[in-house]
Amino acid sequence: MCVRRSLVGLTFCTCYLASYLTNKYVLSVLKFTYPTLFQGWQTLIGGLLLHVSWKLGWVEINGSSRSHVLAWLPASVLFVGIIYAGSRALSRLKTSPAKICSALFLLAAAGCLPFNDSQFDPDGYFWALIHLLCVGAYKILQKFQKPSALSDIDQQYLNYIFSVVLLAFASHPTGDLFSVLDFPFLYFYRFHGSCCASGFLGFFLMFSTVKLKSLLAPGQCAAWIFFAKIITAGLSILLFDAVLTSATVGCLLLGALGEALLVFSERKGS
Repeated sequence: MCVRRSLVGLTFCTCYLASYLTNKYVLSVLKFTYPTLFQGWQTLIGGLLLHVSWKLGWVEINGSSRSHVLAWLPASVLFVGIIYAGSRALSRLKTSPAKICSALFLLAAAGCLPFNDSQFDPDGYFWALIHLLCVGAYKILQKFQKPSALSDIDQQYLNYIFSVVLLAFASHPTGDLFSVLDFPFLYFYRFHGSCCASGFLGFFLMFSTVKLKSLLAPGQCAAWIFFAKIITAGLSILLFDAVLTSATVGCLLLGALGEALLVFSERKGS
């Protein structure tokens, strides 16, 4: 059992790292700044893979009642906000946009970082803030969800369906639908390969996250997530064009300390 948990944790970390770096490459290096299309593609692939997995008997999706689906609808709206704002922030920020004591450290780091970022981009930080607010509201709605109402897989299946529909309709008014025709790498194989990889990696990340939460205690799960974030942040700084000052490094270390304290509090509480 211990070996199985370790394998699940390592699989999660690998998917987390690969998914982030692939998305960062498409959004920041290739500059594919059409979030309704990019996130619509990812959720479409994720939804199709989840549906196929259900039909093959690899996962269980319960037939939810209409009341449960309607109750989850606000969370699905927030999920769209999470992935849309996260995509916008990731395309502009060079660094990764990521109990009381730990919360204070995180807030202090988040408040100081914009003022010490030599590559400051107000739009990037704006979308990072929207992303964080949506994540917080989403987690609150999850807490109020009845345990027997929807499983994690059920919730993600509904999120995929709603996201595909909403982002498809939003692609025209946002201008992404026609602006993408001017994208310089539209017919390049590296763009096609990166987009395909991002769709599959996003699904594997979701699936490994569900497995991680189902097999491990909350404290152990938080520790693996913290480890994945640290590895991803370190490699992203090395691989992408990020200018670091001593003040920026201090803010990042302060945020890491807050995350570490959060993990410690989760382990003490579990």
